[in-house]
Amino acid sequence: MENTYTYQPKKFFIITFVVTWISWFLSAYFSYQENGESIFVMFMIPGLIAPFAIALWMILASKNQALKKGFTRKLFDLRLIKPITIPVLLFFMPLTVVLSIFVSLPFGQSINQLAFSPEFSFTAGFIPVLLVLFLAASFEELGWRSYAMDSLHSRMNYFKASLIFGGLWALWHLPLFFIDGYYQNELIKENWVFALNFFVSVIPMAVIISWVCKKNGSSILAAILFHFVINISQELLNITQVTKCIETIVLIVLAGIIVIAEKKMFFDGPNTQPQIDNADSQGIAANV
Repeated sequence: MENTYTYQPKKFFIITFVVTWISWFLSAYFSYQENGESIFVMFMIPGLIAPFAIALWMILASKNQALKKGFTRKLFDLRLIKPITIPVLLFFMPLTVVLSIFVSLPFGQSINQLAFSPEFSFTAGFIPVLLVLFLAASFEELGWRSYAMDSLHSRMNYFKASLIFGGLWALWHLPLFFIDGYYQNELIKENWVFALNFFVSVIPMAVIISWVCKKNGSSILAAILFHFVINISQELLNITQVTKCIETIVLIVLAGIIVIAEKKMFFDGPNTQPQIDNADSQGIAANV
């Protein structure tokens, strides 16, 4: 077993971006071709899986038992999820959406936004949209929380790591804006401000998910559940894009409150140890 481990965030993000972008830009090309639906979906899958696949490869290739144990524990140990946080996991984002709708009313938006949406805001070819929302949450968080965030946090405090991750996470979605009929593509067609809002909204959301994950012992399952609820919350009600811009401001305020309330968590400095028992964490280091 290796006695030390050096996290490699640059390697992780470069490979992940290359795999995802090639896959999704190919999807974009085929989305405009006649009868290209099945082909475009086929190329979507590798890009979606990339964060987890690259993270798993880097963890297994490390030959470091402590790092592997940390991943296993974060993924399977349900005891990491604190019962007191379950209401946050389930209701934080739905209540944020409802709050944003009420804030939007003085700005001319309709109370009818509280009605259930008659349809999803995007299509996913022949794959059920709910399954896509769940798989997106799962494969992303399996990559982001098993390796990506830890690798960034090994070099900087948790706040800076969350902000940088948020920017990278937003940029990771870029090819989706070129896939015909996809949600992000429809945003550009409607108004470039709405597309820009999508990028901006990802950053405070990254901070909030990082907080939720850390409060639950870095549980990957907690992050997946919270991310899935976020996805559903954006689709459940008939919320307008103007209100989603307001929602971004609400998220920024909430993220700011969380950071102020959790100063120790966010500003204590880099964490060079994987999230496992102290007895298993000896000899893990992150060298800049």
